[in-house]
Amino acid sequence: MIVAVGIVAVFFYRTETIPPFLQERAGFGGVSLRLEYATTPEAREQGLGGRTEIDEDYGMLFVFPRDGKHGFWMKDMLVPVDIFWLDSKGQVVFIARDVATSTHPNVFYPTEQARYVLETASDFARGHNIVTGTQLRLKNLPSVSQ
Repeated sequence: MIVAVGIVAVFFYRTETIPPFLQERAGFGGVSLRLEYATTPEAREQGLGGRTEIDEDYGMLFVFPRDGKHGFWMKDMLVPVDIFWLDSKGQVVFIARDVATSTHPNVFYPTEQARYVLETASDFARGHNIVTGTQLRLKNLPSVSQ
């Protein structure tokens, strides 16, 4: 009986503390990033909105079902970010650097088609020499149907 109560307690503890986004490590420009995936329309809409800080080794990867010129804006953002659009192979095709919270309601679009969008702390691109063509290194690039 005590074991069953313990298992139930661990289940509830774990489900309350695990973030709603899948996490994984990735290499990006020689840096190891902790990635969270935004894979649903709701998660992509929420994104990093409301966060008061973004760690230097953190990124949120927005996963789209198909290539497109996906627009991003700074609605509900409290900190500036770098935004990277990546193709279906994970290569950077466009970068918006140091996007300030004051830019809302402007929408930022890439010049090329992209499947993924990665947001990091502001100045990440400059600090780690991330340029067009830089590869995001993951075991498997995620895919979604919605």
